[in-house]
Amino acid sequence: MSNTQVKELKQGLNRRHILFIALGSAIGTGLFYGSAKAIQLAGPSVIFAYLLAGAAVFIVMRALGEMILHKPLAGSFGGYASHYMSPLAGFVTGWTYIIEMVLVCIADVIAFSIYMGLWFPDVPPWIWSLGITLIIAGLNLCAVKMFGEMEFWLSLIKVVAICSMIAGGAWIIFFGYTSTDSDGSAVRNAASGIANLWSHGGLFPNGLLGFVSAFAVVMFAFGGIEIIGLTAAEAQHPEKSLPRAINSVPSRILIFYVGTMFVLMSIYPWSEITGASSPLVQIFGSIGISSAAQILNVVVIAAAVSAINSDLFGAARMMYGLAKHKHAPEALGSVSRSGVPVVPVIVMLAAMLAGVLLHRIYPEGLFFVVAAMATFATVWVWLMILLSHWCMRRKMSREAARALRFPVPWWPVAPAAAIGFLVLTIVLLGVNEASRPALYGGAIWIIGLSLAYWKFVKDREIPLTTLAEVGGSELRKQF
Repeated sequence: MSNTQVKELKQGLNRRHILFIALGSAIGTGLFYGSAKAIQLAGPSVIFAYLLAGAAVFIVMRALGEMILHKPLAGSFGGYASHYMSPLAGFVTGWTYIIEMVLVCIADVIAFSIYMGLWFPDVPPWIWSLGITLIIAGLNLCAVKMFGEMEFWLSLIKVVAICSMIAGGAWIIFFGYTSTDSDGSAVRNAASGIANLWSHGGLFPNGLLGFVSAFAVVMFAFGGIEIIGLTAAEAQHPEKSLPRAINSVPSRILIFYVGTMFVLMSIYPWSEITGASSPLVQIFGSIGISSAAQILNVVVIAAAVSAINSDLFGAARMMYGLAKHKHAPEALGSVSRSGVPVVPVIVMLAAMLAGVLLHRIYPEGLFFVVAAMATFATVWVWLMILLSHWCMRRKMSREAARALRFPVPWWPVAPAAAIGFLVLTIVLLGVNEASRPALYGGAIWIIGLSLAYWKFVKDREIPLTTLAEVGGSELRKQF
């Protein structure tokens, strides 16, 4: 097998791929399906939750971008936690990101089966879960350029659909919509309007508790956006494509999340969103635009496929980076002739098949549990990115800091505020009874990883200086 393997990943992603991977990572199951639960918990105040979370995510991404352009390392944020904090922090961060991707993949697979249920209600959901799992795993065994092309087109579908939906929703808000009743007579929809945002219990209908409880789902929606950092090893000019992709985060959040929530809850009373399907599909179907509902179901299916695809990609690349640092079995660090880490993809396939089995055993209520657990892992990874960046900055001279090519804005106030917000979010998981097990499970996970590091990894890892030389050698050629 050694004659079919190479040592490094291949640079098969161009600027177009990177930009749309970044766009696609912000538009997934958290928006198309998970937003229903967030709306039920917080009502219209969920708009403010997305704004707060989005601001924190932007600072996280700028911190990651600053570190990548300053010192490229294999495994991205796992490598930075090792380099700037400690090898233990890198080990825990890397494997927590992997479990995050496993959980998000499972949530996306569940959402996919729910979407398919609109058209095939008599087919058991786990059949769809199994089918999409096998298809996506097969695609990820191909060259990375195929992954990039698939993400480009799927992301393009999502972007065009969301922009069209917002434009169509705005038209309905301001000009109304006339549908046809069963007897053929015209029925004008008079229930749509901005007043829907405060006419059903106010902006905070469930109080402060409902608002903070929604963060378990809101933060899940942004999970996976950090995959941009993992694309650097396979990007063809990361010094240009990564800053552009990261700087687009605020506009994406305003358009895709805040804009979508504003339009949806203006068109339709938030209290009538059931969560039985995507809110987009339910709302446009309920106001009499059945063709729009069918089209949007195609879109949310494309979004789920895109999310599963990118999640599997990110987890496989993190395993590769961990293996380079001896934080994972050596087999995870080998790649095929086409530059694909085959063993990590197979490991992810096994984990996703376990999720399919869980979905068959527990078809109801599994999504929110998985989303809450993924939220803990997501926020932990973001927190480690910010702390790694903080440690890097504290070790820098003023001259070195001024020479940074992509510095975090409003240092040190913005990173400190983001760190505080993420810590608060982890604590808030314990507020909602439904998400509390995720907090306990997350704590057990971190403790278990720490014990595993001291028992099996500490004495065999590569020194940090060697990691910097090995992991960054290929990337530095591009900067």
